[in-house]
Amino acid sequence: MITAALLVAAGRGQRAGGGIPKQWRPLAGRRVADWTLAQFRALPEIGPIVLVLSPEDKAAWDEFAKDSRLILAEGGSDRAGSVRNGLAALDGSGAEAVLIHDIARPCVSARLIRDVIAALDTSAAAAPGLAVTDALWTGAEDRVTGVQDRNGLFAAQTPQGFHLDAIRAAHAAHTGGAADDVEVVRAAGLAVTIVPGDPDNLKITTPGDFARAERILGQHMDIRLGNGYDVHRFGPGDHVTLCGVTIPHGHGLVGHSDADVGMHAVTDAIYGALAQGDIGRHFPPSDPQWKGANSAIFLRHAGDLSRQMGYRISNVDCTLVCERPKIGPHAEAMAEAMAVILQIPADRISVKATTSERLGFTGREEGIAALATVALIGE
Repeated sequence: MITAALLVAAGRGQRAGGGIPKQWRPLAGRRVADWTLAQFRALPEIGPIVLVLSPEDKAAWDEFAKDSRLILAEGGSDRAGSVRNGLAALDGSGAEAVLIHDIARPCVSARLIRDVIAALDTSAAAAPGLAVTDALWTGAEDRVTGVQDRNGLFAAQTPQGFHLDAIRAAHAAHTGGAADDVEVVRAAGLAVTIVPGDPDNLKITTPGDFARAERILGQHMDIRLGNGYDVHRFGPGDHVTLCGVTIPHGHGLVGHSDADVGMHAVTDAIYGALAQGDIGRHFPPSDPQWKGANSAIFLRHAGDLSRQMGYRISNVDCTLVCERPKIGPHAEAMAEAMAVILQIPADRISVKATTSERLGFTGREEGIAALATVALIGE
């Protein structure tokens, strides 16, 4: 089932202060919206992403229009109208389910997103909620006027997930406003599964929420860096394979596998960040089954291992060192080839090249070297 994300970012957020809408305010080195968007972009389970923007946010429209993965939609007169516009923007996207999320919840975890997606396998609607544990009062004029029974009460969170046909039909039939999309589908008679919420998944509403969100993001961010380096010499042949792309050349590269020096460097960088050795540890060259093997096998294993260990690949930077062949015309295809293998967006992979100014073995065109750096973020 293809699951889309619909991020509602058209509100003005006046209670948060700061003079500009809260989604565009800085938070821990990035904007609030950037944190939220990054959480959804990083998950391979998420397909198309709709970003609902206010027509007043011209700079945001100009910025995000350049992102080929995003679908932009104009905000409505209220939240329900914005969601309806976002749902309409999914026409033709192939999405069968959608997660609707407030852009002002930047601390949403990958675990919570996946829990909601998993609940949609057996339910037409699912949403996270936190059971209320504090005593509840009613009050007026700074005085307690009564006590409210907290049994069976939940604090609602997002993302709220729905089968796309169900949420579209519910919104089409709904009149008036609604606090959230759960209210809309319940009015249409749909049952909603409650997924355990996350106390850290706060919605930034008041000025003090920025400090709390910054503490959460700082505490939870487990970042690992790894680097890789590999060299292969030239030998007989009429092509080289670099970062998964075959390029005609007067020589081939010599190695136990297909000698893809770029992919080997990236693979070793991932293993290094995980403290899991190198390619030789997982695929010993003494084992004949790996002779002539496609290096995509190694890279895929490293990517799968990172997810199994609870990390997602934030970005990859690979530099190829050679006089020839020219890498520039093939760099985009190389990034796209590795993106498919690693299950991350191609715009998170950089492939570039340099020469060694005719110095050393690469300068003498005796072979090709590659260096790679990766960043992993714990989930």
